[in-house]
Amino acid sequence: MERQQILVVGGGPVGAVAALACARRGLSVTLLEAQEAIDHSPRASTTQPPTLEILAELGLVDEYMAKGVMSPLIQFWDRTGPSLIAEFQFDRLRGETAFPYAVQTEQHKLSEMAIERLRRMSSADVRMGVRVAELSQSEEKVVLRTEEGDEFEAEYVIACDGGRSTLRKCLDIEFEGYTWPERFLVITTKFDFQAALGCCNRNYMFGAEEWVSLFKVAGDDLLGRWRAVINTREDESDKEALSDQSVRERLRRAFVPADRCDYLHLNLYKVHQRVAARFRQGRVFLCGDAAHVNNPLGGLGLNSGIHEAWDIAGLLDRVLRKESPSILDEYERRRRPLNIEFVQQQTVENKRRLEERDPAQRARYFDELRRTAEDPVAHKAFLMRASLLESARRAAAIR
Repeated sequence: MERQQILVVGGGPVGAVAALACARRGLSVTLLEAQEAIDHSPRASTTQPPTLEILAELGLVDEYMAKGVMSPLIQFWDRTGPSLIAEFQFDRLRGETAFPYAVQTEQHKLSEMAIERLRRMSSADVRMGVRVAELSQSEEKVVLRTEEGDEFEAEYVIACDGGRSTLRKCLDIEFEGYTWPERFLVITTKFDFQAALGCCNRNYMFGAEEWVSLFKVAGDDLLGRWRAVINTREDESDKEALSDQSVRERLRRAFVPADRCDYLHLNLYKVHQRVAARFRQGRVFLCGDAAHVNNPLGGLGLNSGIHEAWDIAGLLDRVLRKESPSILDEYERRRRPLNIEFVQQQTVENKRRLEERDPAQRARYFDELRRTAEDPVAHKAFLMRASLLESARRAAAIR
């Protein structure tokens, strides 16, 4: 049986960051990933300022930014027209952070950057194609058993194994919340929405029947890709939503000319708002999607997970250097309430506003956005919350 101080389960961006944060503190860590290689399918990409601060601490930020797209603006649009409702400028956050902008870099790039560094560190081990099946723990250790029958032992485990987390299920921790009745369709295309519409790299377009979120990523070739995230109808089948005709019609409704509706990739997925009833049980800590899932409107879920990974790595380092284990209680005291307030509540509100069908209420939302954008104090406060800088400030005060 192999023993480390820390076992991290899950090689996605949250797990890779957790492992690297532990290893850079000199802790012995093994990262276990079920897949043989990191999944490159389109997933999260938006990285907020406090997350960029963490990546800077890890020595990743320059490479990360070079492989992504900088987004200094957020724009809100009315699909009627279309017409710009309001624009928010991250430059208003100068003085609050060294990174007054968001960066849109596909999450698999972050995983691979962190894993590459882990492979070069003597205190770290990366095991791909290792699928954990069982967990047991005592007052002194945690033992993980794989589907192949191998065992790994550690003083602590960080579970970053996704929304269907095996470890969360092994611990019998309830995943509280609900699933939205409709699904989200992600269409990846080379069509340049910015050139066609005059929009920025990150946009939210209100629509009573169908809304769309448009944002740009770099692509593996760094030549640029756009993702259009669009809601489906509740009664729409997978076959219909993914049909070529349906996809092209959705692109046309998103202002793509009929002869330019080609696309590179489709992803259709269920959308959840769920939070684990506990983020810790004994020597095991839940991070990222293992602890919470949410709709992607606002670009907050991945960021919250990375903040958790950074937090628990620091706490475990202090305990393994002989501080009182009682400080580990801070993790759940901080992270669960912050996720509910800053991630769950914001993403639910973002979705409800985008899909508002009542014309009068939608007009009130538009007026509120305009007033907020025009008022310097309100403009900055909006960005402090939307960027999770307010959450980061709040976290620092919770002990």
